[in-house]
Formats: sequence, structure tokens, C-alpha cells
Amino acid sequence: MKKIGFIGLGTMGLPMATNLINKGFEVTVYNRTASKCQPLIDQGATIALTPREATNGTDVVITMVSNDDSIRSIYYGEDGILDAVRSRTTVIDCSTISPELVKQLTIEVNKRGAHFLDAPVTGSSPAAIDGTLVFMVGGSADIITNQSDVFDTLGKRVLHMGPNSSGAVAKLAHNTMVGINNLALVEGFSIASKSGIPADTFLELVQLGSAGSKAADLKGRKIIEHDFTNQFSLQLMLKDLKLASSLTDSIGVPTPMLNLAKSLFQTGQSEGFGEEDLSAVVKCYEAWIGHTIAGKPLQ
Repeated sequence: MKKIGFIGLGTMGLPMATNLINKGFEVTVYNRTASKCQPLIDQGATIALTPREATNGTDVVITMVSNDDSIRSIYYGEDGILDAVRSRTTVIDCSTISPELVKQLTIEVNKRGAHFLDAPVTGSSPAAIDGTLVFMVGGSADIITNQSDVFDTLGKRVLHMGPNSSGAVAKLAHNTMVGINNLALVEGFSIASKSGIPADTFLELVQLGSAGSKAADLKGRKIIEHDFTNQFSLQLMLKDLKLASSLTDSIGVPTPMLNLAKSLFQTGQSEGFGEEDLSAVVKCYEAWIGHTIAGKPLQ
């Protein structure tokens, strides 16, 4: 089996690494907060003290961290990945980062005789746990095929988007829609709730009607029950919308709905909801209508 270095054990990375271990891969893990490695060590993983150590001697390196700055640190920093990448290693970044940074990483990895794939995911934490993520991948089709055993362990589908950075672009376009769709759900809920329509009945209508969406399926009950346990955080959604806004500015695509979505999630962040699930943006609307979507008075 392949030797895999896995870097970043957050909400998504921890279950992804767990699935690789359970499949029999030899996995070395690194996380800035070392205590997060312990559950994987208990399952047979080896802990690394630096990204470089996690990369040494591996066939595949997978990174799953939160933002561009974190990626720069683990790739370019002291004892970083680029210090240890060897010829024919495949580096797979599953983070959501800027396409421009992906292009830079591709050049640096290729200079060392290795291969780079930008492979962000969709599915949030339940899909990471179940191994049913969908990968949108930029890079060589041959390299993707060579890593099919890794992708098949982690997800249910791999979509080749084109050359390097196209995976990153696809993720930003996709998450633009995710953010907008969630706000559409929240806004519809607010209209119905303020008018006295039961939230359960309205959600059933949405799911049966042409307004149905993954947002309604995944977040409808969470909103009604005020369950904002984190599947994909509000602050990460805001980060992705900011990246998407920078991208669209650079390519000259007008995005009025993206700009509005970014502003509304920024409001949620300012209200202190950043570490909660992105559906917590509903609390902004609830403050405006004076009660919860379920009709309960605000505390």
C-alpha cells in the first residue's frame, strides 16, 4: 500500500485520514495542534512533528487546511513540504485556496520532479466521515488515474475540471452558489415565519417544490431546530466568498449576488457566529424579524 502523509486534521481532515488508515494505507499525520493527532495514532498512524517530516519518504502528500496563509506556511515555511518533496511524489491539496496560489504551488512542486493536483471537495463533514466526498480536480488526467485508489477511499466521485488551478476555480464557483442558496433558504423561511406559516410545513413545501435544493435538505432542519453544530463554518464560507470575489474581479465577471452574499455572511461573522455552522447566518434574519424561524421568542 502507498505511504501517505496527511497534513491538517480539522473538521474534514480528521475523518479523511481515518478512512485512509481504515483502508490499510500507511499514514503519517501532522497537525499544528499535535493533540488532534492522538485518535489517529491510536488507530495506527505515525505522528510527524513538522510538515517536512510528514512528507519524507511518502508516495502521496495530502493537505487539508483552512486558507492561503496556512498553505503557505506548511509548504514554504521552515521544515515545510517543499523541503522534502521527492521525484514522483504526488501532492494533493484538498483545501479551498486561491487559484493563483495553486499555480505557484504547481510550479514549485513540478520543479522538484513531483506532481501536483488541486482537489478541493464538496460534501462537508458528513461526507468526509462516510467517504462520499466529491472531488473537483485540476491537473493531469494520468496522475488522477494513478491516485484512483486514494480518491476512491475518500469519495464517491472524481470530476476532472482541467489543468492545474481549474479545481480551485470550480470550488469557488460552486461555493458561491452554496452561499447564495443558503441565503435564499433563510430569506424564504423568514418571509414565511414572519407571516405565521409553520416552519415545518414551509420546509416540506420547499423540498417538494421548485425551490428545493441541497441547502434545504442539509440545513432546513438545522435552522428550524437551531442546531448550529459545525458541518462547514460560517467563517470558512465567508473566506471562500472573499476568494471568489477576488477571482471574479480579476477575470471581469460581474457578480452582484456574490457581493451581497459576502456582505450578509460578513454580518454573521461580525455578530460572532463565525465558528458555528454556516446556517447560523439565519440568526441575523431572526434578529430582524424578532423571533426564531420556529416562532420562538428571541432570548
